[in-house]
Amino acid sequence: MQRWRGLEEIPDDWGRSVVTIGSFDGVHRGHQLIINRVVERARERGVRSVVVTFDPHPSEVVRPGSHPPLLAPQPRRAELIEELGVDAVLVLPFTTEFSKESPEEFFRQVLVDALHACLVVEGPNFRFGHRAAGDVGLLAELGRAADCGVEVVDLQVSGSAGDGEPFSSTLTRRLVGTGDVAGAAEVLGRPHRVEGVVVRGAQRGRELGYPTANVETVPHSAIPADGVYAGWLTADGERMPAAISVGTNPTFDGTARTVEAYAIDRVGLDLYGLHVAVEFLVYLRGMEKFDSIDALLDRMADDVKRARELTETG
Repeated sequence: MQRWRGLEEIPDDWGRSVVTIGSFDGVHRGHQLIINRVVERARERGVRSVVVTFDPHPSEVVRPGSHPPLLAPQPRRAELIEELGVDAVLVLPFTTEFSKESPEEFFRQVLVDALHACLVVEGPNFRFGHRAAGDVGLLAELGRAADCGVEVVDLQVSGSAGDGEPFSSTLTRRLVGTGDVAGAAEVLGRPHRVEGVVVRGAQRGRELGYPTANVETVPHSAIPADGVYAGWLTADGERMPAAISVGTNPTFDGTARTVEAYAIDRVGLDLYGLHVAVEFLVYLRGMEKFDSIDALLDRMADDVKRARELTETG
């Protein structure tokens, strides 16, 4: 899959393509419906498929300080999109100047002149251009004048997560924020994960016999609610069962919120400085302040036992 940042990286000889546009944060199952349709339509026409997305998130530029928690950083989103068979991902730097382009300017510059779109596939609530003035109706009108079709895909995918609420990035963030990582996994079609570099912490886990990877997460990451989780830690391409703690370590009167993962039954791991991924499978319990180290150790042993069992079957 080709990856471009900015219109100038698109090859001059790029032919016609089927395109979809959006933030696609998390690439959840609703997003997957659209992207799969793009790939399908492109193959039917013998052209290439392109996903257009933005960096940073548009809300951070339009309303500074309102950046939503991200379900996946940009490189991870590109990986997930690639897994769906897309030919190219175009990341458009979202600037104040770019945000002021009219829907007509955006359509001509990106879809017609740069990508030579023969078909655009979107959900019914798609908006584009300055102040989100363009909708699928305007998109279809502009497409007719440019020999570019528009297909609207019904995104009403739902399940048990969120009491049957339609799947969306907003729902996923809410589920993650409340610790319902099993519900988030239903929406995403895979466990929610956060990424970051392993840094040195207080090293209490090592002293207690449970050395943890203290993960400095990517900015704006959607981090689950404080508590203990079963999941996996991936480092250097190896995915290891893990017991994961999110919170401030109240037993030690901590104040900084951290994500720490203990790779179960692994001895002698040196992960400092590595970029790792932490996946959340099941919420085990809330964060607690224990009266003694012995009480904490007893609970940690139980957490690890449960996490080992759950990751063996999950």
